[in-house]
Amino acid sequence: MAGVLALGAVTYQGSSTEAYADVQTFTDAKTASDGKRYWVKNHLVGGQETARAAGEQRKKWLLVWAGDENIADTLVKDVKNLPGSLAGGLGKVTNALPGPDFLAVIDATEGSGTYGKVVNTATVGPLVENEPHHMQYVWHKGDTIYAGALFAAATYAFDVSALPELKLKGISLPTNTLGGSVPDAYWTLKDGTAYGTYMGGPVVPGPYAYANGQVAVGNGFAGSPGALIRFDQTGKVLSQTSAATPQGDNAKLCANLPQLGKPTCANPHGIQAREDLNTLVTSDYAEPRNIILDPVKQPSPYLRRPTVRTWDITERDNPKLKAVSYLQDGPRADPADPLHAESRAVMETTVTNLPGHKGAFAQTMQGGAVHYTPDITAEEPKWVEVFDDGAANKAIHAGNDANGGGSNGGWIQTSPDDKYLYRAISGRAKGALGPNDPGTTGGVYVLDIQKLLAAGTDFKCKIDTLAEAQNGGAESDCPTVAGAAPINPGQPAAGPHWGAYDNFKLGADGFYHETKSPERIAVSNYFVARSGLDGDHKVNMLKLGPDGKVSLDTSFKDEFSGQVGINFNRKDWPHGSFGNAKPHSELFVIADADVK
Repeated sequence: MAGVLALGAVTYQGSSTEAYADVQTFTDAKTASDGKRYWVKNHLVGGQETARAAGEQRKKWLLVWAGDENIADTLVKDVKNLPGSLAGGLGKVTNALPGPDFLAVIDATEGSGTYGKVVNTATVGPLVENEPHHMQYVWHKGDTIYAGALFAAATYAFDVSALPELKLKGISLPTNTLGGSVPDAYWTLKDGTAYGTYMGGPVVPGPYAYANGQVAVGNGFAGSPGALIRFDQTGKVLSQTSAATPQGDNAKLCANLPQLGKPTCANPHGIQAREDLNTLVTSDYAEPRNIILDPVKQPSPYLRRPTVRTWDITERDNPKLKAVSYLQDGPRADPADPLHAESRAVMETTVTNLPGHKGAFAQTMQGGAVHYTPDITAEEPKWVEVFDDGAANKAIHAGNDANGGGSNGGWIQTSPDDKYLYRAISGRAKGALGPNDPGTTGGVYVLDIQKLLAAGTDFKCKIDTLAEAQNGGAESDCPTVAGAAPINPGQPAAGPHWGAYDNFKLGADGFYHETKSPERIAVSNYFVARSGLDGDHKVNMLKLGPDGKVSLDTSFKDEFSGQVGINFNRKDWPHGSFGNAKPHSELFVIADADVK
């Protein structure tokens, strides 16, 4: 991992703006704990920094956290195909060299003359090769944007109150979170602070003593066990808590590399909370060094995790791990292929929202299944498989089979009114289940979960037959597919990894207000290039109907190609000719002055 840290220390110099006219720059910098200056530099296009004209509709923005593509993301055999030029016999590949990562600010205002255009790229420095990953799941007025740097082990805190301009509130460096590494996702609290999941182990191998009295023995940066970090609104660390249990986890199901004396599955990835219940849920995905380092063959399927953790957050700075739940295999499970068992690789979890509900969902990336518990406050929550991605495959694309294994599902989110469950899957790669496997088209599907939630703790749904895995649950309270849409139909494993719903509507007063019934979803087709699941680097918009139907927004087009979807594979950006970029996560955000 020393190589990753070394890349994180690279700095960049200058840029050009050949394809953009009238780009105005503005830099905001802060001094971090290491005494060095870190910054965000805005590159505003075509007068976007000026005040809104009288009578003009207020803007809605889509913020996309994206990384610069470079030679380290590309297999040697593909280097010759990169745009640009490097000296030597590799042809033209200038853009293969490290460049700045950035938050792209895209006009997401329907009907706007600049709908779908990138109006600002807010580059971060001096670190490059951050591998921008996740932000929080939903943004509310006044929230800091927390944005994680997977490889650099940094968390950026952005001020978005005056969009399309951004400012930097602060940055957390690896030296501020020695109890964990490899930040993944964030959940903001009502007081403006946030919890973040750090998938990887303490930075230095061996025992690490936390301020709360915990002592965890880890196998080093990007290893195990991971941690839960709480940040203030400027990115300052308020607390660090190990996700490990004192006794360790199931030795058979929880491999580590190098192996630990007390095996652990504690690699928290997804994170969501119910503050009214003083309960937080995290999902364990994988020991990250085996996912993010330059192409390696996974040495064991048991490095992908089957566990979900629930926490008592009554004391916000001292969260207490309550339970570690093991998801169960389902009817597709094959002892010869444990990687694709329904319990494997619990990437995300999502809580319900309404006061009468206490449930949560968890999804598995390699396992291709959706699991549910009706009460996250229970001492030992019971999780049951209630849907298989295979049952949505045909609805997404008629050419798909009905096997959900290896679906590469990423984003899952309940609607604010708890009626629907949104799900993004990249699709199964060709050959994933054997040499004759054609793979599947990915996309977005929406589940109606109203009957399941209404059943409370007495729900009957359980996917326990192959027929149910392929066609949906037989019980009357099982989730049903309300809508589905393909992304890149006919192309295996080319669908979206991540998404965000649009939680704002324009009111009669001309201001935006939060809504319980989202009408749009934005998704991004990129995971982590070095894992082999790269995607086409596009961001798409989808329309949601009140009945859960979903369809591609064909008016959300790239400003250069004119094709549907914003293509991050381009030569020029407002910040210069840095070439292709990798869009991982997105959020709908409104300037403070435009939302009530």
